[in-house]
Amino acid sequence: MSTTTDKPSVLFVCVHNAGRSQMAAGFLAALSGGAVDVLSAGSMPADRVNVVAVEAMAEVGIDIRAEQPKVLTTEAVQASDVVITMGCGDACPYFPGKRYEDWVLEDPAGQGIESVRPIRDEIQRRILVLLDELGVAPARL
Repeated sequence: MSTTTDKPSVLFVCVHNAGRSQMAAGFLAALSGGAVDVLSAGSMPADRVNVVAVEAMAEVGIDIRAEQPKVLTTEAVQASDVVITMGCGDACPYFPGKRYEDWVLEDPAGQGIESVRPIRDEIQRRILVLLDELGVAPARL
């Protein structure tokens, strides 16, 4: 992976890397139109992405079916300009000069689509704010 890119990079972290962080990564990848490098990981990755999160994202035209939960590495944190944890108390390696945020969001695990939609919509709202802060105009979905 090259570090000579001018593109900002964002890492989303939650414990299982199966719901919130996958939805956030899906939104950022789609809405940034490729202008942001997007990573997601978890400290204890699940076997697969939450099927209800996949369904909720499909409703807004974003396909995250092919995503796989990934283990959080120090290298992923080092490679990122912004590290966003998902309110799950994850211990992230700390590197000076990085921007860290904690988005306190309800965990979609074990919840039905009606409960996951508002979580999805809040993630989308926060992604739009993040894009504005990064100086990236959002693409149309």
